[in-house]
Amino acid sequence: MQKTEQIMVSLQISQGIFHLSDSRTLTLPDLTLHSGESWAFVGANGSGKSSLARALSGELTAAKGELRQDFQRRTRLSLEQLQQLVTQEWERNNTDLLSEGEDDTGRTALEIIQDEVKDEARAQALAQQFGIRALLTRRFKYLSTGETRKTLLCQALMAQPDLLILDEPFDGLDVASRASLADTLHQLHRDGYTVVLVLNRFDDIPDFVQQVGVLAECTLTHVGARQAILAEALVAQLAHSERLQGMALPEPDQPDQLPQLAADAPRVILRNGVVSYNDHAVIDGLNWQVNPGEHWQIIGPNGAGKSTLLSLVTGDHPQGYSNDLTLFGIRRGSGETIWDIKQHIGYVSSSLHLDYRVSCNVRTVILSGFFDSIGLYQAVSDRQKALARQWLALLGMDNALADAPFHSLSWGQQRLVLIARALVKHPTLLILDEPLQGLDPINRQLVRRFVDVLIGEGRTQLMFVSHHAEDAPQCITHRLSFVKQGAGYAYQQEALR
Repeated sequence: MQKTEQIMVSLQISQGIFHLSDSRTLTLPDLTLHSGESWAFVGANGSGKSSLARALSGELTAAKGELRQDFQRRTRLSLEQLQQLVTQEWERNNTDLLSEGEDDTGRTALEIIQDEVKDEARAQALAQQFGIRALLTRRFKYLSTGETRKTLLCQALMAQPDLLILDEPFDGLDVASRASLADTLHQLHRDGYTVVLVLNRFDDIPDFVQQVGVLAECTLTHVGARQAILAEALVAQLAHSERLQGMALPEPDQPDQLPQLAADAPRVILRNGVVSYNDHAVIDGLNWQVNPGEHWQIIGPNGAGKSTLLSLVTGDHPQGYSNDLTLFGIRRGSGETIWDIKQHIGYVSSSLHLDYRVSCNVRTVILSGFFDSIGLYQAVSDRQKALARQWLALLGMDNALADAPFHSLSWGQQRLVLIARALVKHPTLLILDEPLQGLDPINRQLVRRFVDVLIGEGRTQLMFVSHHAEDAPQCITHRLSFVKQGAGYAYQQEALR
């Protein structure tokens, strides 16, 4: 009987589009959940995980697509609900202000478990199963974080749901509490419950989970059996990136090769910057300064002057000489060479990406960063080869990928390799010009994640150019916006932290 039900009961979504706001939609191309399965959906903050949980529980209605489902009692449990419940319990009365003899009106764990379904025998049995029976008479608000989660899980199970969806169940738990909760969930799965976990990290997926989905930018990009999904190259790299925080970057080839800039010297100073073509001002009256430790995002529509500003910073624009422009402590036009500027810059853009047409493997692309060349035209030292291996390991690329043709990688992986190529010399400034252009959601997430790690662990500052504010990696500290004003543009600058 049980087996028949497992075959019959399912939830299917095909080409599902769910409206989250005026500008955001959740896209679920193809998803089928069967009774008795265990699922984990993984995605970064803002990837649409909680919205997916609400779509599966029936709280979000699809604007487009087909949805068929047979589950009768879908239950969603989120950290948010737990926090609300704890807050409510503390607000029932302020226990700090209770006089002697006054009763604390906070509810016990047993009362919380039976909040919606009154059945003491079942409540006792569930509490026994989850190892919290001794806590039933304690006030809920005094329980530990792990204990409150198990109490709420008992509450959810009182209604005997046929689909149980848990949104971020491990968040904020210590190692022992996580292990204990994972064991509890495993037991539920063994008992025949259909369990869906919505998680922030691949490392959080418990061993018993059989199916995995990956979310990026509110799109379900990968769905399937756990082993197959986690072995997929892009997903494996995302999972690898979770473990990189705090990891030191490979050293520069010749640490003393680049002259050190004064720690407090501004990297870029532009005073009343003007660039014009045929009497048309592309940049008009821009005052801008990039100080040590600042990571800037530059946003604005096509044609606003973002690329022109970059060409001033890279020393490539001839009108740099006619401006009051200081780059890396050197006033432009004071007899400096272009090398005096370029040696401090690593640069990646969509046009550089397209220029990299030479036929070579991934390892060669990384090595070319030591010489600022497209392709490799000189002998490489053993040290440079060793450093390239370290960079490839950092990107989560094994020997097979390192020896693969550069153009056989996904577009996002190629972009990652080019960013590593720009970073091998540890430039003072890494300029990424529209680095997410042409990338699908998971590749975009991959690039953003690695930029955060690479910039966070080194001394390099970031200049990130994009059309959209939401493209920014987390490390961004400042934003320069080109805003349409009359026939030209005004400049808005803001510190983000």
